[in-house]
Amino acid sequence: MKQLKAYNIPFVGLKQGVHQFEYQIDNTFFEHFEYDEFNAATVDVLLEFNKKSTLLELKFTATGSVNVNCDVTNEPFDLPINNELMVVVKFGEVFNDENEELLIIPYGAYEVNVQQYIYELIALAVPYKRVHPGVEDGTLNSEVLEKLDELSPKDKTIKENDEEIDPRWNKLKNLLNDK
Repeated sequence: MKQLKAYNIPFVGLKQGVHQFEYQIDNTFFEHFEYDEFNAATVDVLLEFNKKSTLLELKFTATGSVNVNCDVTNEPFDLPINNELMVVVKFGEVFNDENEELLIIPYGAYEVNVQQYIYELIALAVPYKRVHPGVEDGTLNSEVLEKLDELSPKDKTIKENDEEIDPRWNKLKNLLNDK
């Protein structure tokens, strides 16, 4: 994957202390990663870049929203994004990014690229199961929800000796008797 120049931060010319960088992330950013889970994205990322004498501290803060499809009804909705990520950049002999919170870059490096961290910050802020807020509070009127209610199993239990038995188990009980 090619690195985008807009996300390179040349830290050699920066003075020690805190510097701020702002990025407006939209769908073109995610197309670069071939990530098509979002219908639309409008996320602002604020990066507090703290340059110290022996290391760099990067604090990413993402706020905004992404438009995704509901996993229950497939209806699109805007999902709010609020997430933070801290990364420490140290200098070493060879490049090493195996640890997600620690990046080691070679001593001669003069810039750091932050596009992968921004991508992970936003992608990991989306929950595993995305449910439309209208489904959770019952205000969404959808054909899919009506069909799910129609096809949901009805309460077909009968009482036998003061125990509730699902009638589907009766057929299985007959298998024990047919020896």
